[in-house]
Formats: sequence, C-alpha cells, structure tokens
Amino acid sequence: MILTVDPRLKHIRDKVERCERLSFEDGLLLEDPACPLNDVGQLANVVRERINGNIAFYNINTHLNPTNVCIYRCTFCAFRADLKSERGYVMSDEQILERGREAFENGCTEMHIVGGLHHLKKFDWYLNTIQILHDAFPSLHLKAWTPVEINWFQYLTKSTIQDVLERLIKAGLGSLPGGGAEIFHPEIRDQICEHKADTETWFEVHRVAHQLGLKSNCTMLYGHIEEARHRIDHLIRLRNLQDETGGFQTFIPLAFHPENTGLTHIKKPSSLVDLRTMAVSRLMLDNIPHVKAYWIMLGIGTAQAALSYGADDMDGTVRHELIYHDAGATTPQLLSVQRLEELIREAGREPIERNTLYERIARDPQNPVSWRVIEDENPSMAISV
Repeated sequence: MILTVDPRLKHIRDKVERCERLSFEDGLLLEDPACPLNDVGQLANVVRERINGNIAFYNINTHLNPTNVCIYRCTFCAFRADLKSERGYVMSDEQILERGREAFENGCTEMHIVGGLHHLKKFDWYLNTIQILHDAFPSLHLKAWTPVEINWFQYLTKSTIQDVLERLIKAGLGSLPGGGAEIFHPEIRDQICEHKADTETWFEVHRVAHQLGLKSNCTMLYGHIEEARHRIDHLIRLRNLQDETGGFQTFIPLAFHPENTGLTHIKKPSSLVDLRTMAVSRLMLDNIPHVKAYWIMLGIGTAQAALSYGADDMDGTVRHELIYHDAGATTPQLLSVQRLEELIREAGREPIERNTLYERIARDPQNPVSWRVIEDENPSMAISV
C-alpha cells in the first residue's frame, strides 16, 4: 500500500501498512476534523478491502417490535410509549405470527426482534414470542433482545444471564443484536440512559452469549452529547471484549436522530460526520470482521459512500423498521433486493446476499423466496491484525 496522506497521519498509515493496532491517541487524531476526511477514508478502505475485498453484503430481513410500551424513559428515544399512552401497543400472538408469515413468504432469512420493556408483561411473554416464531418458521434466524432486555428478563425471573439466555436458545434464539450500547463512558451514559443496563451489564451479556456459542453485533450511538474521546473509548472497549471472546460479527455506528426525543435541540450529524465515524470505526476495530452502513439511519446516498469509507455491509431490505422512523428518519420503509444490488454496484462493489451468520445465500431463479446456504464458502476474508 502506498498512499499519500496528510503528514499528521503518516504514522497511522505506517501502522495500517504493518497491520498494527491503533492507540487511543491515534483514534483522537483520526477524529480531528482538521485531518482530511478523504485521507482517513482511504486508510479505512485499505483495511476494509484487506478483510472483505470488493464485496458488499446485504440480507433479506424484517423487523419486529412486539411492544413499544417501556418502563424506561431514555432521553434519546422516540420509540417508547407510556403504559396508558394512545401511542402504546402490544402485539398479539396472531399479529406476531402474521409478521413471521410475511417474512417467510417474502424470502427473509432473518427477523430482528427488539422492543420496549413492558411493565405488565412477564418473561414468558417475551420467551413465547421466540418460541412461536421458531416453531412456525424454523428457517427464520431470530436475532433478538438486546442486553437491556436480557437484564430486564433477569430482574423478572430473578435468575442469571446464562439461565435467561439458555432458555431463549432452547426456544429458538439464533443471535443477539447490538442495541443498547449507546455510549459506554459513564459521563454520557448516566445522562442519556441512567436507569437501564449499565456498561458492565451490557458487556457481561455479550460475554456470556459468546461463551454459549451465540454470535452478536455491537453498536455505538453518536452525534448527541458525546465527544470524540467518548467515542474512541467506546470502540476500544468493544475491541477488548472481541480480543477475549471473538463473538462480535458486525459493528454498526448509529447516528442520533433527534426528532421526537428529549434532545430535539441537537442537530442531526452531517454526512461528513457519518463518514468519518464509519472510517474511524473500521480503523480502530481491527478484530471485528464487518462494519455496517445502516441505510435506514444514514440515508441511501451516504450509505453508498460509506462502502468506500470502511463499511462492507448495507444491512438489508428492512421491512417494518419503526425505531428510527419514529425519530424522524425519512428513508424508505423497504428496499427491494434489486434496488439494494443496484445501489451496491453503483458504489463499485460486488453485492453478496448473506444470512445473519455471514454465510453466502443462493436463490432459486424460478422461486426467489426459496434459498439455501452455499456450504463451505464464506466470502469474507480472514482478519489480519
């Protein structure tokens, strides 16, 4: 690799060339707006192509939020509702199964399940959501419940993280999403979500999940009241757990959307901030194989650009997304496979359909809703640190 970069970035370029780990101070430098974004993006692209070549992944997925009623009142959240609010809802078993049927009949490989912590619902209600979907549609991978929800389930059942996860796995849980991370540093976390699962609990849930053989994702909510040092601290904490367990598959940086939240005075991050955050994340997280440009949150154009700033995944078709749209996202509610592949090719990348575990998916041309995993063929390359 021979890249001409700003002189301030030369030592980081040299580290990237030698596959050496970047430090906290390196991360702060990369975050500095005075360092040219294009240079930071070029460095991130080197790492991105070293790990995943020219591939950009997508999947066919749907979201399920069984309830928005929540005992917590996180400042940044526009999704939650009070128990007696007109906005509040709880889905019935029939509605949940109908969502599963819709997903199955449209060829989805994954259902992403998160929701509120309902005051009056016991753990068995949440467990039943997994059980009935798995029983009815066993081919759907159920990626469900963040550490915030797992911690609530612990409270409801007076049991351990392991006990809760083992019961969910037995019911059909396939993996964990990365939500609830927000910002780990207590200076920020205590201000925006002081009552829900703390940083140590978030990490312990993922640690135990990885020990039980579950894969999971991880996230960071940026662009609100945090500073660069809080973001770099967040990324290094994730990197440290990945060193320990190797269980994280994907990192998703999530831009804060202020509309309808308690932080409406804050301006949404710009596309330039989005791209820098994507690139810095790819450079700092040298041991996590995938970085996702979540088009729902970024907007389609920025998500395309992010495929050259460290991202190798655009998420998927994303049916029925509510959380970001409640916070003001104006992106479509659904993208077709054809459109996703067009967007990826326009960005100069090769589209590859994956399942939740990043296995390549093959479709029957005569029956596109029928799919199978291509055995022994994972297009993702090995991490080189």
